[in-house]
Order: sequence, then C-alpha cells, then structure tokens
Amino acid sequence: MRGGLTNVVALAISALVLSTGVAAASPRDVASTHAYLVTDYAVLHATVSKWSAVEANIDKLDARFRAQCPHVGEGSPQSEEEQKLSLEVAGALWATGYHTNATVVHGFIKAVSRLTWSNPAITRAARRLTKALGEMTALAVPDLCGDVRAWAAGGYNAVPLSTDRYAKHVEAIEVKQIPHRLLSPFVQGADRSLAARDERLNTRFEELEFRHGQDQWNKLLEVLSLNQ
Repeated sequence: MRGGLTNVVALAISALVLSTGVAAASPRDVASTHAYLVTDYAVLHATVSKWSAVEANIDKLDARFRAQCPHVGEGSPQSEEEQKLSLEVAGALWATGYHTNATVVHGFIKAVSRLTWSNPAITRAARRLTKALGEMTALAVPDLCGDVRAWAAGGYNAVPLSTDRYAKHVEAIEVKQIPHRLLSPFVQGADRSLAARDERLNTRFEELEFRHGQDQWNKLLEVLSLNQ
C-alpha cells in the first residue's frame, strides 16, 4: 500500500513538472532562452521598424533592371524552366532585403550560435536558423538580364546551369524561428511578457514579408516580362 501511494505521489509530481516546466528548467536553459528572446526581439524590431529601407533598396533593384533589360523575357513561354528564373527573381529580392539588414542579422547569428539547451531539439532548431540566415545574407543578386537572354538564345529550352543551381539553393533555404512551444518550459519571470511580444512581432514580420514580398516579386517579374 505504501509503495502504491509513493508511486501516485511521484506521478503527480512528474505531471506538475511537465505542466509547468519550471522545475525541469536548468539555469543554462533559462539563460539561453532569455538570451535568444532578447536577441530575436531586437533583430525583429530593427527589421520591422526599418522596413522602408528594405523597400527603398528593392525599388533601386527594380530601377536597375528596368534600365538594363526592360521586358527582356517578353514572349517567353511559361514552363518548368521559366519557374527557375522566377525563383532567381525571388532570390534577388531576398538577397537585397537581407543585405539591407545584414549588420543586425550577423549580430543575431553570432549571439544565437553560442546558445545550447538540454533539449537537443531546441539546439538543433537554433543551428538550422543561424545557418539559414547566414545563407540568406550570403546570397548574391544574380545576373537576371544575362540569364534570361541566355535562356532565350537557347530557344527557351533550358536555363543556364548557374540559374538552375541558384534556384535549387534558394529553394532549399528555410528560415524558421525556434518554435515558442519548445522554449515555453524555460521562459520564466519577465521573459513571459517578452516571449509574447516576440511572438507578436514575428507574426508582424511574416505579414510584411509575405504581403510586400509578393507585390515586389510580381513587380520585378513584370519589369523582366517573366511569368509567375
């Protein structure tokens, strides 16, 4: 009977630990989570508050291609090969945006790449995130004029090998924040408010990136007369 009671108490304590996450949080987990939230909020705030700078640089990109090769893809067919050029256009936009915010992004990478958690899933997510951000800031703006012209010169059969490689690379990059559900067991005290604000700001950033990004992508495709 005593053993049965002991087991019940142990199960109850385990359930409490799992539900709150507090007792399971080591000082390292709490410190790493705090550092991540502070750094993530800072980079998101800097990016969102200066979104106009991203748009201004993308406008310059549009003007550059409008001057160099307006409607270079006019009359081109919609095909799988053309989709690779569309991805190249997306890469040009991402490269421009991430280059604009390269300083704060590099600061984020430096800070977060040092963090570790007792939950290896969080550490892996952090490493994937910093790797993807590093790849984004390293992206070059491709030679869209030359690539479309080369595609046309080949009878619209195959895009240049460089375009194929660039498109595959861009498609493989996936920037994903560390899920808050993984971090929540290690969020304590004032960090709970910070975590909520960070999540709201991340949602705002995703809305800006999607809505404005879609418009900017369509606009640059029109400049080059490429299909979606």
